[in-house]
Amino acid sequence: NVTLAVLINALKLVNKRIDEVSIAFVGTGASNVACSRLIFGRGADPTKCFMVDSKGILGPHRQDLERRRHEYVDKWRLCQITNGELRQGGIPEAMEGVDVVIALSKPGPGVIKLEWVERMNSDAIVFACANPVPEIWPWEALEAGARIVATGRSDFPNQVNNSLGFPGIFRGALDVRAKTITDEMCFAAAEALAGYIGDALDDEHLLPSMEDWQVFAREAAAVGMKAQEQGVARLTKSYDELYQHALAIIGRSRNLTRMMMDEGFI
Repeated sequence: NVTLAVLINALKLVNKRIDEVSIAFVGTGASNVACSRLIFGRGADPTKCFMVDSKGILGPHRQDLERRRHEYVDKWRLCQITNGELRQGGIPEAMEGVDVVIALSKPGPGVIKLEWVERMNSDAIVFACANPVPEIWPWEALEAGARIVATGRSDFPNQVNNSLGFPGIFRGALDVRAKTITDEMCFAAAEALAGYIGDALDDEHLLPSMEDWQVFAREAAAVGMKAQEQGVARLTKSYDELYQHALAIIGRSRNLTRMMMDEGFI
């Protein structure tokens, strides 16, 4: 949901709608499969998007995946709903003219090349999230014409860090004793995370940092309210009750950790 949150804010800055953009997903492992599901669920058009694995762009032409469709259920489903242009090839063909690249593949540099970024649409958005080395260095992507770049690293602007999302989602689910965690609960957390940065939003500040710990309480409250709305919560609580409870628990844990560090226990 953090990738969705950073995408929501990046699209605000470039003034593009999620249902109109084309996206190249570089890498089709568990991370990008989950990211694509949430992004499509939030309104992106799968037919305008391209998924790339180690053998090329996914699509109905991928007979290797069709033959093993019972083994690669997610990949075969993505072959059927994405790539409306029926493109074939690899990463450069998938990136041609797209608005966004979301790379969660093997560490770089050089997995994504400057000239491929140059052929993206104007105001291009590049998320190069492999660790410890992104698929393309952020300064290279900017040099090639990208407007906004995010990575998985804390020493570059716009870190895409799952730790910004999971604590708030689980806190919210636990506080209403939710029976499950739905995609809509993840959307609610993403919206809360994206909205938290407010007027500080700019090309190098897409999301709050890990130090902005109050955002977790915002996410928890949003998730708890959505769980109740969907009928998967066992407890009924108001937004303010959820927010204040999460704030108290998280604050107490942070204070305890700080005290133990100050006293040399950890």
